[in-house]
Amino acid sequence: MKKFLALISMITCIFGLTACSGDEQYTEFEQQKVDYAEQYAAQQIVPFMQNFMDDANATIFDERTAEEIETIFEDSYAMLVDGYAVKSGITSFHSAVDEIGQIVSVGEAEAKIDDDQIIVLVQVEGEKKNAEAEIIVSNDMFMKLESAALNPISSMSELMVKAALNTLIGMGTVFVVLILIIFVISAFSFIPKIQEKFSKKEEKKETAPVPVQAAPVVEEVDESDDLELVAVIAAAIAAYEGAASTDGFVVRSIRKVNRSRR
Repeated sequence: MKKFLALISMITCIFGLTACSGDEQYTEFEQQKVDYAEQYAAQQIVPFMQNFMDDANATIFDERTAEEIETIFEDSYAMLVDGYAVKSGITSFHSAVDEIGQIVSVGEAEAKIDDDQIIVLVQVEGEKKNAEAEIIVSNDMFMKLESAALNPISSMSELMVKAALNTLIGMGTVFVVLILIIFVISAFSFIPKIQEKFSKKEEKKETAPVPVQAAPVVEEVDESDDLELVAVIAAAIAAYEGAASTDGFVVRSIRKVNRSRR
């Protein structure tokens, strides 16, 4: 039993040391910058950005260049800012009004050093829902504003709804793709039939019957008429010559006389 308790104590110490080692250790100067960044973001930057959540003030710097905005903030508000960061921050704070409403109060701030930047997260209470302001300043003595954004915090039920919607959309997409794949695969069975139809049409075109030329009509000559004519001519000649028969007469050719010529 004692060994078991000692083992549990050892494991607890190990986890405790691991948790302690996970916390960032800052030097005294770095801790001063972190503390000042938290105060600067919660008490100056967020309240200042809150002024631009109204429609009337949201377009004040629309026609100003980034350099002009930097000059205005330095001269009028004694703040070092990046002009583009101010424009994007105003847009972010103004667009969050529809979801969180107006800011009711500004809560605690927590900052951490990230290389050459200090990232500050400020808790904000809104009329409709809470939000978190993310303010980024330069990690130096000037604390120049480099980014500002107001992000609404979704409740657990909203997160569950979004997760369910994402799941449905993902599963729906998968099912649609599967249906398309099934349709394409089923269409493969029609391809051979289509190819067979086209091949038959090509074969019919290739084996089309060649027209047979009509054989020349040969008129049959009735030779019996010629023989009778020969016999009549021979008899006439024999009678003219006074011969008793046609023996010895030979008719070699018969010519038709053209009577139209005169």
